[in-house]
Amino acid sequence: MNALINGIDLAYEDAGSGPAVILIHGFPLCRKMWRPQWNKLPLAGYRVIAPDLRGFGESDAPDGPYSMELYADDLIGLMDHLEVEKAVIGGMSMGGYVLFNLLERYPERVRGALFITTRATADDEAGKARRLQLANDVRKFGPHVVADSFEKLLFAPGTPEERPKLVEEVYGWMVGNATVGLAGGLLAMRERKDYSPLLGSFHLPALAIGAAEDQAAPPATSSAIAAGIPGCRLAIIPETGHLANLEDVKAFNAPVLDFLASLPRT
Repeated sequence: MNALINGIDLAYEDAGSGPAVILIHGFPLCRKMWRPQWNKLPLAGYRVIAPDLRGFGESDAPDGPYSMELYADDLIGLMDHLEVEKAVIGGMSMGGYVLFNLLERYPERVRGALFITTRATADDEAGKARRLQLANDVRKFGPHVVADSFEKLLFAPGTPEERPKLVEEVYGWMVGNATVGLAGGLLAMRERKDYSPLLGSFHLPALAIGAAEDQAAPPATSSAIAAGIPGCRLAIIPETGHLANLEDVKAFNAPVLDFLASLPRT
């Protein structure tokens, strides 16, 4: 499905009916990463909405600059378009950074938060330098530079050998993204805010999901979010990496469904 949001064509998935759950993909991915969730969560009575952020997947990739504010504004525009007043919103990795921005600027639109293999902290100086270098490289050489950098980082160490078809599929998603969108996303992440000092000010039902073998956002980053947000639940998915929702669908969906079931239906 597609909608004209903030002057661009935004692609999204919309499956099921019931309380809305919006899932924001990570970098350098697209909405297809949530396929196991939009196939399963509707069976439990939820409406799953999964957009391609601007610059990614099948959404338009206009010239930058991109920012977490811009991604967040697009999501609010999509919610308005779909007449979704409030939703449980989940963000994986970069999607988590967008979620933090939504919580700061549009708290009234979020009825629950899922922080998925993400972190509250900003990049340090070395991290910012790496983002800038990779953004320059992707502009020169194309999406393969990013895909090659992230291919093994996204999975638990043994997954590339055990499940080559999954890794190949994810690689295809990465190289399918527009160069402009990849460079824009890298620079948006580089400039993102440190939300660590604000965690205590977020008062809403929340679940932080980490992955035991995550090479990009170790479990400690999820534990820190759970410790900082009052009442936040914590789930660490065993034997999975950054893409825990794809590597072990059942083990990932279980705490998500438990969390959703704990919320009022309206």
